[in-house]
Amino acid sequence: MRRCRSAPSEHRETFASYKGSLYLLKMLNRILFACLFLALSTEGSSLSCRWMDHKFRQHNEETLNLLDTMAKNVTNTTEVEVTVAFPNHLYRQVSKSSAEDKLVFTVQVLEEVAALFEEDHSSASWEDGTVRNFLNIVNKQAKELHSCIGSHGHKMKTTKLHMYFKRLSHHILKEMGHSAEAWEVIRKETKAHLMRAEQLASSLHTAH
Repeated sequence: MRRCRSAPSEHRETFASYKGSLYLLKMLNRILFACLFLALSTEGSSLSCRWMDHKFRQHNEETLNLLDTMAKNVTNTTEVEVTVAFPNHLYRQVSKSSAEDKLVFTVQVLEEVAALFEEDHSSASWEDGTVRNFLNIVNKQAKELHSCIGSHGHKMKTTKLHMYFKRLSHHILKEMGHSAEAWEVIRKETKAHLMRAEQLASSLHTAH
């Protein structure tokens, strides 16, 4: 009789122990899943921004070399006064901003440069193949850097920077008929931008 009375108690203890083990197993599975998700997310971020550390400078040097090659092909042109001020203040502002802001700004610079060089450059003294190579690399830089931005890619572009490039297009290229002299101004301005962009990129190497 005593055994019969103790059986329900033993059953309840066994069931409670089973429920406790099941709950613990579920918690461990959740923790394991969370850790795995975090590891994969971190790895993805590291891989996407590893290009920034190891490839950006290499590609930027290639574009600078192509710009120098364009300069070698320039024939005697009349020196043109640049009527559009270089946006040094924008670079100073973004240099104090977050890593994401610096990336967004750099991507915008590259995209604006590419848009300029898509305009009619038939009067320039450069070989068309050199310009195509330049555009391919600049567009690749913009695409790869954009992948580093990740979830921050929705950030707004800098309106003042866009207006600066619009002025280059209107006051330099269009008003001067896309002449060789106008394109030489754009070439010099572009080189200055790419050098400043590399400075921004260098400041991000310790930010990842």
